[in-house]
Amino acid sequence: MKINNICCIGAGYVGGPTMSVIAQKNPHINVTVVDINENRISLWNSDDLSKLPIYEPGLDKVISEARGRNLFFSTDIDKHINNSEMIFISVNTPTKTYGDGKGMAADLRYVELCSRKIAQVAKNDKIVVEKSTLPVKTAAAIKNILTETGSGVKFNILSNPEFLAEGTAMRDLEIPDRVLIGGEQDDDGKKAIQSLVDIYSSWVPKENILTTNLWSSELSKLTANAFLAQRISSINSLSELCEMTGADIDEVSKAIGMDTRIGSKFLKSSVGFGGSCFQKDILNLVYIAKSLGLNEVADYWHQVIIMNNHQKQRFSKNILKSLYNTVAGKKITFLGWSFKKDTNDTRESAAIYVADMLLDEKALISVYDPKVSEKQIISDIKNIRNNNKDDSINDLSIQKNPYEACKDSHAIAILTEWDEFINYDWSKIFKNMNKPAFIFDGRNILDKKKLESIGFIYKGIGKH
Repeated sequence: MKINNICCIGAGYVGGPTMSVIAQKNPHINVTVVDINENRISLWNSDDLSKLPIYEPGLDKVISEARGRNLFFSTDIDKHINNSEMIFISVNTPTKTYGDGKGMAADLRYVELCSRKIAQVAKNDKIVVEKSTLPVKTAAAIKNILTETGSGVKFNILSNPEFLAEGTAMRDLEIPDRVLIGGEQDDDGKKAIQSLVDIYSSWVPKENILTTNLWSSELSKLTANAFLAQRISSINSLSELCEMTGADIDEVSKAIGMDTRIGSKFLKSSVGFGGSCFQKDILNLVYIAKSLGLNEVADYWHQVIIMNNHQKQRFSKNILKSLYNTVAGKKITFLGWSFKKDTNDTRESAAIYVADMLLDEKALISVYDPKVSEKQIISDIKNIRNNNKDDSINDLSIQKNPYEACKDSHAIAILTEWDEFINYDWSKIFKNMNKPAFIFDGRNILDKKKLESIGFIYKGIGKH
């Protein structure tokens, strides 16, 4: 099938950047991103590129090149579904908070709604591409919904999971390690796969495009994230041992990473992993394993989540213990709120959970993050604290200046590894803090010896 028009349902962290690059690299194809959220679409269409709803280095440049030429953002979902030969489903698939599988299974209601909408609107044959992270065999459910409409329209389903790391998403899209495309192995399925291969081949080397069956593609995404998260939890489990024995976690990580069989990536100890994928995908994997009666497999992967939660709790308890077992009425500054640097995404950020625990202890939390809005920070705290049923939200303040955020603090907690934190005038910050002045470096990005020479009491992750 010749692809002249692509529609992507979902203008979020995956849909927006991915479609922008596809449009940039394929100027002969019209690419339209649709969403029911009018405010989000208006931000994507804003003349002020600093107001894009997603912060990702390099995204503004791609948008400025392709938008209005062959890249469009719209709320007219029906029109663009009907006009497109290929439709990407890129909607949220959060962990279920209700019913069977609560707390583990993926909530597929948005995927189902998209499928029903496509079935309702489509008047000619379509290739439907799963871009969201989905459980194994979701493609079968999507196909059932699409084909049971009785409209006579033919649908081919592909799985094309994203392997983007927020903060480096544009590089990951432009120079991907691999592009994975799964489809049915009959003649029609292979033709649909080739249609998507042709789109990626405009900039991705063919040897980096891997084609599989549907189920292999769906499972590969879940397990890739599980393996990465497992490495983080593994090194974090050793950080506690390092603190107790006098070993240095950075030295241990370096030694481990120099083994070519292991490698150095994802061996950086921290306060814990966050983001929209790791926890959600591991819990989904656990649920699938349990559903199939594979309890030992489920227990193995669930331990990754347990270790990650333990690391956040341990970090909070270390602050409490170091401040003489009470933080009531004490100002603690959080530098960083996003789950990692170079993104404004706060989903599952460690900062949220650490703040929640310290607010329980009546601490006064001051937050500075260079990209996360005050509205988002307040929303995150209200959500985790049950929509503000108590008045602890009054103990949270958000600052636009890091020096003001640190003024009169008893302690500073580094929760995101923003590069700018390294270059602050820490002597000036120390001068305006309550003494003794603590730094809890949850990302191990600061110079311990330099800070201790100023007068700080420095406590890093995995540092004795």
